[in-house]
Amino acid sequence: MHENQYHAKKRSVLHKACAEVTGFSELYRRLERKISLSGKSKSTLTNYGRHLAKAAIHFNVIPTTLGEEQVNEYLYYLQQTYKSASDSYFKFTVYGLRYVFRMEGLEESYLALPSIKQEKRLPVVLSREETRRLLATPKLLKHRVLLGLLYGCGLRCFEVRNIQLPDIDFDRKMLHVKQGKGKKDRYVPVSSVLCQWLKDYISCENIEDWLFNGRPIGRAGGDFDSRYSQRGVHWAVKHVAKQAGILKTVSAHTLRHTFATHLLEDGLDIVSIKELLGHSRIETTLVYLHVAHYDRVKTYSPLDTLYSGVVSGRSVRGATIPHAIGLPSPPIRINPGPEEENPTTQTTLDCLAEWACCNKTFRIYCETTPSEATP
Repeated sequence: MHENQYHAKKRSVLHKACAEVTGFSELYRRLERKISLSGKSKSTLTNYGRHLAKAAIHFNVIPTTLGEEQVNEYLYYLQQTYKSASDSYFKFTVYGLRYVFRMEGLEESYLALPSIKQEKRLPVVLSREETRRLLATPKLLKHRVLLGLLYGCGLRCFEVRNIQLPDIDFDRKMLHVKQGKGKKDRYVPVSSVLCQWLKDYISCENIEDWLFNGRPIGRAGGDFDSRYSQRGVHWAVKHVAKQAGILKTVSAHTLRHTFATHLLEDGLDIVSIKELLGHSRIETTLVYLHVAHYDRVKTYSPLDTLYSGVVSGRSVRGATIPHAIGLPSPPIRINPGPEEENPTTQTTLDCLAEWACCNKTFRIYCETTPSEATP
């Protein structure tokens, strides 16, 4: 669907509800005022308004007049009709109803709404080789700089769209991220490689208000101003990832996840990463502990250590096997060498188990102290 048609469809739902459902236009104006005064984003108003409009059109009354049974009937209808990975229709309808019920003081209706369980999914992260391939693929310098900022500075999509030339300090190699999520400013470092890309890009582009200028001619509504559009950023990332042959699902936020994970693997502390990402709560940043792969928490299979003394069907002399369930506590050794069998120089070795494989005999021995040895 063309971008104009996509946003026209969004607007038509609101316009239809305002024109056909008695009282909806007044409810929507109150919702718009409340969301604006509470400091929430325009996308919140768009999502809540659109799903409330759909409910109003479905019942031909404003949602605040619906009874509990009608609400449950409608939510069940959405759940069965719009089945998707995120069930976004169902969730945003519930969120919108919750907000408007509280706004109108309908506490009983608010409490009757079903709870939404938060999905606990780990983020998709690119490997270093995939990241290098991604950054080497773009044919346009604009796209390479865009990807470099998303990955190299850990920016959100709207943060990279809001960059202006005065925000880049080439002398200090810092980027001033203004009014990020939660309307907070922060500074993030810019690598020497990215600084050079930015200088080359700025020298050959006609930069006006924004670092990434869009083409708003013929477009109206949404976020289509002189900035690079949000859909344009997502398209560029997905297009380059496909060209690079990356099979993972890659979005603009994937590069932000990759930024945090690679810094954690490089040894940067979690608190510093939290500040670079602009997170309000450390719990949000801790998710990267589950995806980072570094020595202190490097995972392994117990099979790697259970039989770590056997390599290519041969015993490894002196290879200590960690304790395992059902085995005695003293250290275990597999097939000790002849010098270890000399009772005058080595401790006593008791055979615990023996098995044959590939015409070879393997034995597991338990090392005991002289006091524990059988006389």
